[in-house]
Amino acid sequence: MTNKPVDIGDPDRLYTVTGGRSEADDTFDLVTLIVSECEPTAGMQSEHVRILELCRHPTALVEVSAELGLPITVVRILLGDLHDMGRISARHPRAARSVAALPETALLQEVLHGLRNL
Repeated sequence: MTNKPVDIGDPDRLYTVTGGRSEADDTFDLVTLIVSECEPTAGMQSEHVRILELCRHPTALVEVSAELGLPITVVRILLGDLHDMGRISARHPRAARSVAALPETALLQEVLHGLRNL
């Protein structure tokens, strides 16, 4: 049995899909939720069409990449194109609040005790 190399996609195809670009904008985090703002139109690139279809409901960038079978960088480039055209919106994850803004441990323990007594 021979080991096959990992298929990372045909470089020529990826070059064509991205229009020769290899640098992606870091605007999109791996967990950024992508939402379609419109339906696909005739003449759109097939990958753009598929993204718009996948993102009818909020979908994380990493899920889009997995569904398309394309590297994260390529998906970021495609999402940047769609975002610039106003065809998608991005919902970035909220930053974690500071520890000082979290409720006191004693209060949480009282709530837990009250729930157990129910």
